[in-house]
Amino acid sequence: MTEKTLVLIKPDAVERNLIGRILVEYERNGLKICDMKFIHASTELAEKHYAEHQGKPFFNRLVAYLTRSPLVALVLEGDNAISRVRALNGTTDPEMSPDNTIRALYGLSLSENTVHASDSKESSIREQSIWFG
Repeated sequence: MTEKTLVLIKPDAVERNLIGRILVEYERNGLKICDMKFIHASTELAEKHYAEHQGKPFFNRLVAYLTRSPLVALVLEGDNAISRVRALNGTTDPEMSPDNTIRALYGLSLSENTVHASDSKESSIREQSIWFG
């Protein structure tokens, strides 16, 4: 089933010049880039993205991280794109992530884990709307 998913290449990866390496992994695995932009996210945009975490102790840290420097927002398309991208990214904690996943290769820590991907069809639709209108 062909589907689309949102991916963010987060500030820590952009700061370390990893955009190209990460994009190659998605394309090498048969995913197509449908939309992409380089953006310095506003606080309002980051708060919308992380709305489900509002009120939690780590919310302000998430927003500060996402807004500290530019990021790349993209929409990938392919068969079972949501689950495939999440598998390619690996687990949230790079230390626990399987070998050769994006987070295992490039993630710095649980809080600076290089990439974000939508976790469901509903999240993908909501997140694409936030980042691409």
